[in-house]
Amino acid sequence: MTSPVEQPPRSEGRSGPPPRSEDHSGPPPRSEDHSGPPPRRAAVIGTGLIGGSIGLALRARGWHVTGSDIDPARAARALELEAVDAVGDDPEAEVTFVATPVGAIPGAARAALAGGGVVTDVGGVKAAVVDAIADPCFVGGHPMAGSEQDGVDGADAELFEGAMWVLTPTLDTDSEAYTRVRSVIRSFGADVVALPPDRHDSLVAMVSHVPHLVAATLMGLAADGAVEHPAMLRLVAGGFRDMTRVAAGNPGIWLDICSQNSEAILEGLDRLLGGLGDMRERVATGDQEALRSSLERSRHARVNLPARLDRTAGLIEVRVPVPDRPGVVAEVTTLLAELDVNIADLEIAHSTEGSRGVLVMVVERSAHQRVLVALGDRGFRPSTSPLD
Repeated sequence: MTSPVEQPPRSEGRSGPPPRSEDHSGPPPRSEDHSGPPPRRAAVIGTGLIGGSIGLALRARGWHVTGSDIDPARAARALELEAVDAVGDDPEAEVTFVATPVGAIPGAARAALAGGGVVTDVGGVKAAVVDAIADPCFVGGHPMAGSEQDGVDGADAELFEGAMWVLTPTLDTDSEAYTRVRSVIRSFGADVVALPPDRHDSLVAMVSHVPHLVAATLMGLAADGAVEHPAMLRLVAGGFRDMTRVAAGNPGIWLDICSQNSEAILEGLDRLLGGLGDMRERVATGDQEALRSSLERSRHARVNLPARLDRTAGLIEVRVPVPDRPGVVAEVTTLLAELDVNIADLEIAHSTEGSRGVLVMVVERSAHQRVLVALGDRGFRPSTSPLD
């Protein structure tokens, strides 16, 4: 195990040479300030754009973050940019974020789990990853956030503010592990939704994977056209730039995604080709009414995309007595996701006696009746309490 390399004291400005890393034996030293408890500790494996942003977000909230990367230069750059406090492994980390390409996640996650603590990831494919790891203390995750910038130099502590972050608990997921990961992610300002791993892959194929391939294809067609007509790329306006923005992302991560989620991606591409065929037919036949109807339907759907949760809206607490066993949190949270109900807050109150506890959730008041009915149909006996 590699010993962490501590971040030297921060200097004024960044004009001087990069901080010099030094090897230390044992865990990294803690601050000499004994006025409060020691900082919570986290680890980030993979110090690129997402891993670096996680490190910055954690450090902004007082965590001590240790980072590692298969490329020592990237880890050193993360240290230089203060995205991490130290480089190496941290056996004291209570939560580890694996931010590697999808194909490398299982191996990295299993290694981190061997040291104890809770582990989550940020990969764009979930079913294959969750199946490969199969550990109660692993919680599959996927932040729906990104940037045109690449690498840790584009990292941003506020990248996840207002973003949707999917977690994919299973019936074997440890409830404490899930609530811990969820709590940390919520502290970043992200909204969390729970989905079964295979449902995540199916939905994300259509809203993320297929759009990326479409953007790459459009950009490739434009680049090919510019060979014959050099002025083409000079004519690119805002709409084309918006549609093809994601094509600027790192191509390397998409090889694993297309391999491990190929079935859902192919289904999405087939649906897209069918839709394009229908659109071509409307244009070819001059069917103005059908074309207008299609465009109006798409416009209505676009302008009515759901906004993030209004945290100032009326909220209500739903308390659900549950058996104290793995899987119950996954069952309840994925049920609410199917109802399109956002969980603003969640905790587990364990009973001091017996094998039951209470799952405490905060949801929008307008949705709580649907929640009560759906939970009752599943055999739960929920109750509600207004929030002050």
